[in-house]
Amino acid sequence: MPAGDTGPSQPPLTTTLSNTPPSAPEATAANGKGRLRGILLMLTSGVSNQVGAATGALGFPGLGPAGVVAIRQAVAAIVMLAVVRPPMHKFTRRQWLPVLALAAIYATMNLTLYTAVHRIGLGLAVTLEFLGPLAVALAASRRRVDLICALVAGAAVFVLMRPQPTTDYLGIFFGLIAACCWAAYILLNRTLGTRLPSAQGAAAAAAVSAAGYLPIGGWILIQHTPAPKYLLYAVIAGLLASAVPYLFDLFTLRLVPAGFFGLFMSINPLLAAVVGWLILDQHLGPLEWIAITAVITANATSAITPTK
Repeated sequence: MPAGDTGPSQPPLTTTLSNTPPSAPEATAANGKGRLRGILLMLTSGVSNQVGAATGALGFPGLGPAGVVAIRQAVAAIVMLAVVRPPMHKFTRRQWLPVLALAAIYATMNLTLYTAVHRIGLGLAVTLEFLGPLAVALAASRRRVDLICALVAGAAVFVLMRPQPTTDYLGIFFGLIAACCWAAYILLNRTLGTRLPSAQGAAAAAAVSAAGYLPIGGWILIQHTPAPKYLLYAVIAGLLASAVPYLFDLFTLRLVPAGFFGLFMSINPLLAAVVGWLILDQHLGPLEWIAITAVITANATSAITPTK
């Protein structure tokens, strides 16, 4: 799952022990410390997510994208089921329908993203995937500034897709499919939030998606017998790219507003490009860096511009 998903916002970790409200300076200091902790958690979550994705890419030679996704999904499901403990045996048909749809989105989104990473690199793949939530945000707005942001993001995609001998159109296609899946994931989570409390729907969907990948993972392990290091890479990817972001984001949304959280997510394409360079030795040209910067700027501008 992408970084930033925690389902509906959770209640605060602690409650006020006194009915006497804090003084203004005390409240300001507390809010400042909370936001600083939130920023550190978001930064850690983002780095963990991209390092996990890069580590998963190291497993491609032995497992392929599908094998890495199968193991990553299993790890994510184990962690989410342990933390959330959804009572799936009590789910009604009305609750199961969006859960199954979300499970299909999980399976498709992760596979297409990892296939894109395999073909065009981590930085460009994550940038294309990030167009999904950006499109959802812009589509719901009628502001002129958001139209400009959409045009900027569209120009950035054109730069990434510009015809040249080394252009991998199939990799770009998979990246755009991942973006569509992320957009659908956001919209579907709104439905799940009205039918199931907390993150029960997301945890159940992760479990169903992992179960669907079991035959694929089993077949790959039997046919190829990959070296243990590739299995370790996939497990680490599941922990760093799914478990850690999920838990950290769960706590972060108790410290910072959802809008600020969404704005901070804009740095993920940049983190992906840097991590892809450091871990996978994937180098980007000046135009690719400009396109990534444009997508980040478009989202940030749309998020910080006040609504009239």
